[in-house]
Amino acid sequence: MLETLITSKTRIKLLTKFFLNPQAKAYLRGLEETFGESSNAVRVELNRFEHAGLLSSAMEGNRKVYTANTKHPLYPDIHNILRKHLGIDQIIEEVTKKLGHVDQVWLSGEFAKGNDSATIDLLLVGTAIDQNYLEQLRDKAASLISRTIQLTLFTPATFAGMKSKIIPSDIFLLWESKTPILRINSL
Repeated sequence: MLETLITSKTRIKLLTKFFLNPQAKAYLRGLEETFGESSNAVRVELNRFEHAGLLSSAMEGNRKVYTANTKHPLYPDIHNILRKHLGIDQIIEEVTKKLGHVDQVWLSGEFAKGNDSATIDLLLVGTAIDQNYLEQLRDKAASLISRTIQLTLFTPATFAGMKSKIIPSDIFLLWESKTPILRINSL
């Protein structure tokens, strides 16, 4: 869907990298390697985004590091479009209905780092989750979005105990219940 609106594959990769996870950081050569694109193609798009105010940059040593400008008025809209394009909204909606008590849904893996992937890794934090129903929902959502969905379940206490071992840029909170059993602070 997004490919019909935005014809530059490099631009789509950059949008995914920076606007899916607001903590994503990258520099030109790293993006060149990750995307398998020429440095010129990546540089042109980075300059466009920075000139438009969608990306911010800062020097870290001798590297110019880019991040999404989360204060830009279009940031929330671009973030939501990407979530819809990747099917994340459908997954969360399907997974959290009638499933048990789900407190939080976290994105991990390549998507949390802002990289496109054929697999969407989700961490579910909750209790009394019906695993048979969860597998059915996972399969249904996967067929809707044409991606593999990897689910990992945690109790709130288990997740709270392991959150100090997680690198904040490797995980991203997608959804949180308004009435969680145990409040778990974002990383």
